[in-house]
Amino acid sequence: MRIALMVVFLVFSAQLALAKDDVAPTDRGPAVGSVIPSDLASIDQYGMARNFETLTGENGLVLVFFRSAKWCPFCKRQLMSIAKEADKITSRGYNLAALSYDSLDDIKRYVDEHKPGFTMLSDRHSKVIDAFGIRNEKYGKMHFANGVPHPMIFIISPQKVVMAKLAEKGYKNRPPVSAVVEAIDALSASRE
Repeated sequence: MRIALMVVFLVFSAQLALAKDDVAPTDRGPAVGSVIPSDLASIDQYGMARNFETLTGENGLVLVFFRSAKWCPFCKRQLMSIAKEADKITSRGYNLAALSYDSLDDIKRYVDEHKPGFTMLSDRHSKVIDAFGIRNEKYGKMHFANGVPHPMIFIISPQKVVMAKLAEKGYKNRPPVSAVVEAIDALSASRE
């Protein structure tokens, strides 16, 4: 009887995990048009306390949530791609910041080695990630990846409103900088 219950529990747990993964990537997190649920209190690569007011640019903030600059090859590739084309975002009046659950030491190590040229943020206890509702629940408390976000990019106005969000299914593919720029340009055109 105990084994049968265990099997039923495991099958039910697997179905729940699959159901969570079936969520459309952009259905996660705060809705477009809503105010962000956090002031983005975190620590930057220099150990300085940061929040939305210290991160936003004249036209807003492009906020990249990524898994880890320490161990995730897909994140490292994304961060390098963003670094190469960051000026396409910043020249439009948006500041750029990337946030993960990485420790400050891991963020510093990545910045020292790769010099991305934009703000990188440590959300060590995943408070911002949880406020945005994008924690990947697949990883339990004892797993080294517990606390990672689903990779997403938010375009946020200076008034803290989510103007657009971009994400791909799974964690291996990430929206290219060109998609972020297209979204920014579309937002600018709609305001004119």
